[in-house]
This record gives sequence, C-alpha cells and structure tokens, in this order.
Amino acid sequence: MILEAGKLEEKERMVLEAMEKAGKPVRPGDVAKSAGLSKDEVSKIIRSLKKKGKVTSPKRCFYAPAK
Repeated sequence: MILEAGKLEEKERMVLEAMEKAGKPVRPGDVAKSAGLSKDEVSKIIRSLKKKGKVTSPKRCFYAPAK
C-alpha cells in the first residue's frame, strides 16, 4: 500500500508541474497531454488535489495550482 501512495504522490507532482508550466488555468485533457497520463487519471488526481486545497477551479472545467 505504501508503494501505491508513493506513485500517487509522484503523479500529483506531475499534474501540478504541468499546471504550473502552462501558466494559466487548464483543462484535464491539456494536463494529460503535457504530463503523459490518461485524461481519466488526471481527472481523479485533480479531484484529489482539489480536496487537499492544492488546486483551484477559477472557472468551470479549468484548474490551476492554488497560490
């Protein structure tokens, strides 16, 4: 189980880095292309990050790192 948590944290970092690199609010599909992950996986990670307060949604279906 620890291994799974480590993988998730790594993917969370990948998603956050892709968002920061974009420099503007992005859609999950854009993050998926940039991070090399599936759109469904990115959507799940974004939901998790949003619950943790690390991601905000400035407008519907667009996400950005929390400041």
